[in-house]
Amino acid sequence: MSQYYTPKRTKNLYDPHGRKPFKLSRSKIDLFLECPRCFYLDRRLGVGRPPGFPFALNSAVDTLLKHEFDTYRASGSPHPLIEHYSIDARPVAHDDLDRWRHNFTGIQFLHKSTNFLIFGAIDDLWQNSESEYMVVDYKATAKSERIIALDKDWHRGYKRQMEIYQWLLRMNDLTVSDTGYFVYCNGQADREAFDGKLEFDMTIIPYTGTDDWVKPVIIDAHKCLNSDDVPESSEDCDYCAYRDAVKDMLPDKSGDQPSLFG
Repeated sequence: MSQYYTPKRTKNLYDPHGRKPFKLSRSKIDLFLECPRCFYLDRRLGVGRPPGFPFALNSAVDTLLKHEFDTYRASGSPHPLIEHYSIDARPVAHDDLDRWRHNFTGIQFLHKSTNFLIFGAIDDLWQNSESEYMVVDYKATAKSERIIALDKDWHRGYKRQMEIYQWLLRMNDLTVSDTGYFVYCNGQADREAFDGKLEFDMTIIPYTGTDDWVKPVIIDAHKCLNSDDVPESSEDCDYCAYRDAVKDMLPDKSGDQPSLFG
């Protein structure tokens, strides 16, 4: 048994009869949208998807960017990258920013009709000249092409992520711009030498979001968890397809099914 993955949990599961607010993260809402069955197995039955390995380099880039933008936040001046893109914004101070950045607290809102405590951790917060708050998300990757648009299939999750953050900030009575920004750091592999450092091409990509979908999805996720029936999987869920394929190959108790190894 792997020391990193426990396939069955008994804590922090949803109880349809529970009275305490149930914490539901931004990432679990995205899981529900990806596959209702995986979401139900995870939050109701305690069987989550195998976790991916942590991206230590991405975490390092995230930390360094926060330190860098915090320097300009303290001085009240715009970051040179913001000026380069002629963005009407500056890193803004807020009493709750440190808490909103923390993975296990984040920015929270109790959705009373479902008793879900929705939360998510933001990377940064900017403000424009109209005193509107702007959600900023850091991304790190290593691609050969310059990243100037959110036009890949997996970018849909990035967009939903920002929209949930915008919704959470609005639910906390902040005036939030529909436009947020992705600060993309793209590691460059075409340099002549490594010399103990990795250079990044940095771009800022604006995104105009809409959070109209968030409340209906929260209600749908609540209905899903309150059902005693495991929902159907998404057609394009690789995890469910793998489980079904393995189930078809493994023998049942009578031994009638074929062996996994023939």
